[in-house]
Amino acid sequence: MSEKARVAIFDTTLRDGEQSPGCSMNLGEKMLMARQLDELGVDIIEAGFPIASEGDFEAVRAVAAEIRRPIIAGLARAIPGDIDRAWQALRKAARPRIHVFLATSDIHLKYKLKITREQCVKQIAEAVRMASTFCPDVEFSPEDATRTELEFLCTVTEAAVEAGATTINIPDTVGYTMPQDYTRIITAVRERAELIRPVVISAHCHNDLGMAVANSIAAVEAGARQVECTINGVGERAGNASLEEFVMATRVRRDVLPYETAIDARQLYPASQLLSEITGVSVQPNKAIVGRNAFAHEAGIHQDGVIKNPLTYEIMTPQSVGVPDNRLVLGKHSGRHALARHCERLGYQFERRDLDRIYKRFVALADQIKTVEDRHLLAIIREDITTSVVPVFAEGKTAGLGRAAGTS
Repeated sequence: MSEKARVAIFDTTLRDGEQSPGCSMNLGEKMLMARQLDELGVDIIEAGFPIASEGDFEAVRAVAAEIRRPIIAGLARAIPGDIDRAWQALRKAARPRIHVFLATSDIHLKYKLKITREQCVKQIAEAVRMASTFCPDVEFSPEDATRTELEFLCTVTEAAVEAGATTINIPDTVGYTMPQDYTRIITAVRERAELIRPVVISAHCHNDLGMAVANSIAAVEAGARQVECTINGVGERAGNASLEEFVMATRVRRDVLPYETAIDARQLYPASQLLSEITGVSVQPNKAIVGRNAFAHEAGIHQDGVIKNPLTYEIMTPQSVGVPDNRLVLGKHSGRHALARHCERLGYQFERRDLDRIYKRFVALADQIKTVEDRHLLAIIREDITTSVVPVFAEGKTAGLGRAAGTS
């Protein structure tokens, strides 16, 4: 695969992700997560927003001092005090990056910043120029880029590139855009920026309309070579683009997405579990890739297919993303094959006639409760054994009894 098809993964779990309600982390927790992100293979870790608090400053400084392989980024508004503070936190990093941002949409300029477009361009140029005196790796983000008039967006990004920015990020800050819109925006910005000099174009998408990963893919297809995302898709409001979903989309659909990342996919589930453990915020059961039900099957037809060959209903193996194994959930939609497998796992093997009898009792119970657990199934088996045993003394055996697996 060509070098041009390599996409850098910029993880902002420790910064944007931490802004998700209930997801704040202390210094020790941030260090645990940073080490896991390093193990995962992300290219850039955005460790925090140093000016935001003393805790954030110390966290960025600690991550920068310990984590040596990936780039360590610190966020800063386009204000001298922010930029200086970010550099003080990052200065011991092996590969530091200052990430400067300023809003550019008319609604933000008018109501939040109360400045003109001309003042906006001037502030961006001065801020990026200052940041580039501290380190050569400077990223600029025009906040609310996708609601910024396109010509003006190109103007501000050109100013940032001329001032020394090496990465231009195009944030869909409020999750407003559609893939076709984002393609047009990324293409225009990339073509205009490259007239000045080569830069990396980055995508940073929020999920307010459920389009974050789709928009990130659209950006890459339009020439972006960095994607900003978070573990479990955590982040402000509806969250950010999910790192695990973007990465596995490129792995599973290489036929239409010929891009590669440095991510060790086997670390995706461990990273997801660690974040949930640290924050206490559980992943929704049906979350793609890392949700509890991502590799769970209840429908009898699906269970039968998975037993015969997992590829019938699984487009990736659980092990490929670090999940120990798939799960055949016993519920009212389950079939005899799944029931037989569960019985065998519990130590019982049944002939077809006996299994049919247990299956009827199982279905009756499953109609009353959502999920039949091992304890329920054992109770059914034991009750069936008790009520259906018929002694056959001539053979020295007991008819109708399911025998423990592996016994004579």
